[in-house]
Amino acid sequence: MDRRISMLLGLFAMLLAIAGARAFQLATLSSDKLAQAADTQSEATDNIPAPRGTITDRHGKVLAASVAADDVSVTPYLIENPPKTARIVAGDLGISEVDVLKAMTRTDTGFVYLARGVPGTKTAKLKKRKLPGLNFDPTMLREYPRQWVATQVVGSTNLEGKGLFGLEYAREKQLRGRAGVRKITRDATGEAVEVQDPTTTKPGTSLQLTLDAAIQDKTEQIMSELGAEYSPKSASAIVMDPGTGKLLAVANWPRVDAGNLKGTPYSAMVDQATNFTFEPGSTFKAFTMAGALQDGTVTPDTSFNLAPTIQVADREIGEAHERGWETMTTSQILAQSSNVGTITIAERMGKTRFAAWVKKFGFGKETGVDLPGEEQGMVIPPSQYSGSSIGNLPIGQGLLVTPMQLAQGYAAIANGGILRPPHVVDRVGGRPVREPRGHRVITPQTAASLREMLAGVFQAGGTAAAVQVPGYSLAGKTGTANKIDPKTGSYSKDKYVASFIGFAPAAAPKLLISVIVDEPKGDIYGGDVAAPAFGKIADFALPALRISP
Repeated sequence: MDRRISMLLGLFAMLLAIAGARAFQLATLSSDKLAQAADTQSEATDNIPAPRGTITDRHGKVLAASVAADDVSVTPYLIENPPKTARIVAGDLGISEVDVLKAMTRTDTGFVYLARGVPGTKTAKLKKRKLPGLNFDPTMLREYPRQWVATQVVGSTNLEGKGLFGLEYAREKQLRGRAGVRKITRDATGEAVEVQDPTTTKPGTSLQLTLDAAIQDKTEQIMSELGAEYSPKSASAIVMDPGTGKLLAVANWPRVDAGNLKGTPYSAMVDQATNFTFEPGSTFKAFTMAGALQDGTVTPDTSFNLAPTIQVADREIGEAHERGWETMTTSQILAQSSNVGTITIAERMGKTRFAAWVKKFGFGKETGVDLPGEEQGMVIPPSQYSGSSIGNLPIGQGLLVTPMQLAQGYAAIANGGILRPPHVVDRVGGRPVREPRGHRVITPQTAASLREMLAGVFQAGGTAAAVQVPGYSLAGKTGTANKIDPKTGSYSKDKYVASFIGFAPAAAPKLLISVIVDEPKGDIYGGDVAAPAFGKIADFALPALRISP
């Protein structure tokens, strides 16, 4: 009995020695490591997302804004009663119960997203349930309350909240802000006992645009009607204040919902106003006339006896509609869009002076508009002209322009001769953006003569005589241009770009509108396809802007 007691006492002594040695190790040798582990268990660091800057129109109407949201995920092995939990989660979030149950019963991972960017108003009820295994990571959700309005201009963001295209992409650094860091210390029961913000959240900078949401929306509706009637490949419209270069609307068809891009092709997200290049056709004739008038080559009343066709090197060029010999003034040549008359004037001006005027009006380079991805078009230098170039270039064939370049050039005619970059961002963080400076390209007298000549397009015999806006005098130019067939390398016989660009009131323009339609079906002429849309937009925008008749 004594021997057994002695053995037990010895065993207890040995165990006590081992425990003492372990306590010494934990208290001294491993104290730093254990302290760090304790801190990790009681402290948590969260990233606090920053709201992106709000984007509004010129009146402060919200086009894009950020709201508090959560990324909801699940840790499958912590879920109690997956079928019941899946039913509750699916009901609260409005998502598929089958998909939720599938995620909750996975055995190959400890983390599965259930939904990304769920508004806080939607996750609040689910958070209160405190269901084990559900995780809520704070984030920001980008909302576009006007859905379709100006999507290609404003752009959109991805699930990580970064800009994908449009101003959301181009102004990413200004809009994104800076995320904050929050450090939370919890007690043994999980209650927060201390909250620190080592890095505070800095919201993104707001942008106020020159766009007018009402005019933008109406313009897009009119373009949708045009799209339904003519089924073009694409179409765009620009509404501008020609005096300042402020863009009041930049509309694209087809329309795109910025908040729901699922299934949307990339081509539909591209802003055609700055990224579509095309041969302008007859809308370019105004610049040929501008150079000839400014140089003194012609006056508005200079008379020409014109043959039905004109021979230029190895090419014979005629009119869009056949006619016999006819006497026309410079004004009538522009109003009736005579190819023969325009080429006759260009030949009198000479290729060197003609090429100089093309360059002066900004073609062949970007306008400098504050929109991303602007194309510069294509203009060949006079040294590369062929014998027939002076026949096709003055009538808008053989060079590539963008709708924005055309709008900029016509704005110079409308405002008295100043070529000024268009712009769409009016204020950044509440501070006005300095308006781009322009430079004079033609005199006010030449600009006035051109406006009077372009008013003839809406008069009897003009190519847009059927378009009227009661109470207002209009001026502008139609265009119908063949497209190059990529298979043959020559002009297509059934693919055209129909266009119209003009302004109102004709004598002292306050509003400029361009409409460009790529490959319309059923009709191809700018006067029939694009000009009526111009009239409808003007009919809405002129009184909306309180521009007097």
